Amino acid sequence: MAGQKSVQQPQRFFHLHMISDATGETLLAAGRAAAAQYKDARAIEHIYPLIRNEKQLARVLDEVEREPGIVLYTVVDQKLARQVDESCAALGLPCVSVLEPVLMVFQSYLGTPAGRRVGAQHVLDAQYFHRIEALNFTMEHDDGQLPLDVEEADVILVGISRTSKTPTSIYLANRGVKTANVPIVLDMKLPEALALAKRPLIVGLVASAERISQIRQNRILGSVDENAFNPYTDRVTISREIAYARQLCTRHGWPVIDVTRRSIEETAAAILALYAKARENRG
Repeated sequence: MAGQKSVQQPQRFFHLHMISDATGETLLAAGRAAAAQYKDARAIEHIYPLIRNEKQLARVLDEVEREPGIVLYTVVDQKLARQVDESCAALGLPCVSVLEPVLMVFQSYLGTPAGRRVGAQHVLDAQYFHRIEALNFTMEHDDGQLPLDVEEADVILVGISRTSKTPTSIYLANRGVKTANVPIVLDMKLPEALALAKRPLIVGLVASAERISQIRQNRILGSVDENAFNPYTDRVTISREIAYARQLCTRHGWPVIDVTRRSIEETAAAILALYAKARENRG
């Protein structure tokens, strides 16, 4: 009836079994992406990595039988894959081979069956070592550690405290992008090397004063007198910090991304798009 308050649905829980012959990263990403679409249901995750023989699989299927739920798997050995399918069918459980539809599309387009190599995405090739190099660079250039090799960075993130500079930098490094980050402090000049940098893409990260204040309060909870004035969490002071950060970025022509309602992944995707465009413009 109109005017009545809607009754909130109780949280439902379900078991989500993810069976992989490699690390399980692909399954975890797919499973969580799907589960996130159901706000009233929460997955109890069971991850089984490196399942490569019948003995290992048998133990996993026993656990699935004890705690029935949705089964996702990435197993390239077709004999093991059939065992998963048949066991789930016997138990009446939904079961999906996450990679199989994608492999079929590749096979149809390329006209060649997949090689079905276990863990093929984790080959120690040049790209892998490039990512490791990027991670090392990023960890060495965290929170303003910006020596004379600033021009070696692909991306430099600037922003006031608690704008997710470090986790975003690490995410980008995992994509092979050498990323440094530099804090912006109210009324303090940025390093001269940053202003003179030519090669790196420099991006400013900002968020709402409310969001930053909340994160900062959670960080210092219990460590200070909560009733005392603290400029670190004061929204008026934070608003000045944000305005100063925007002013610096405008002065230098650096793009700005508001991370208030963005996940780390969404922020990184926006930065990667800017980076690709910058590389294209450089030729």
